[in-house]
Amino acid sequence: MTAFSRKSLVIRACCLVVLTLFQTAYADNLPDTLAKVKPSVVGVGTYQPTRAPQSRLQGTGFVVADGYHVVTNAHVVKVELAVDQKEVLVIFTGKGKRAQFRQARVLVLDEAHDLALLRISGTRLPPLKMADSEQVREGERYAFTGFPLGGILGLYPATHQGIVSSITPIAAPMGGSRQLTPELIKRLRNGYEIFQLDATAYPGNSGSPLYDQVSGQVVGVINSVFVKGTKEAAIENPSGITYAIPSRYVRKLLEKIKSP
Repeated sequence: MTAFSRKSLVIRACCLVVLTLFQTAYADNLPDTLAKVKPSVVGVGTYQPTRAPQSRLQGTGFVVADGYHVVTNAHVVKVELAVDQKEVLVIFTGKGKRAQFRQARVLVLDEAHDLALLRISGTRLPPLKMADSEQVREGERYAFTGFPLGGILGLYPATHQGIVSSITPIAAPMGGSRQLTPELIKRLRNGYEIFQLDATAYPGNSGSPLYDQVSGQVVGVINSVFVKGTKEAAIENPSGITYAIPSRYVRKLLEKIKSP
């Protein structure tokens, strides 16, 4: 073996060691990051004092900006409230059966990107910071935290992780004109790119933050209903693929509350 070959092997070995240490440190960092993220993740639903159960969880949201605002999916809050029976939109905080609720109102609705910005009552909650979703690359690993089972067992957030398997257009080519609905046509005309993840999310995960496992900064918002209605409309049994709306659209919502 030549001196050049030995040097090349040493360099490769060193690179492998550095890569392994980096991956290990990255994985080990998630528990610490999760401890910081969870207080900012909330349930989104309705409360009605005359109903049994009184609380109904519709999806997930996360605190942003000054701690008095929550981001979630638009379809999560598009519910017809029984105002005459004192039903109100709320967010849920806390854990388990001791979860508490705070009244909320829709401040900004972005139906094109299925996003909603809520204003909440009560004391300030810890907000999450937004990352630049333009920097997200295919193959990178991220985590998301939310309530996949709703409130069946109480308020217990679950965390999943996966890689960005593709940055893809929101709309998939249809197999024929019969599959085109007015809603699908609208999305095809106003297409944009989303993140496709090799992880499984459920309806209760709608509105969950997709975040960097080291910094905890949000790069997207999990969507398990709106996007699949477009991307997987032609599939009889939808796959376990999960989608996320890039955080740049959340940033645009936040700019509206900063405007005078």
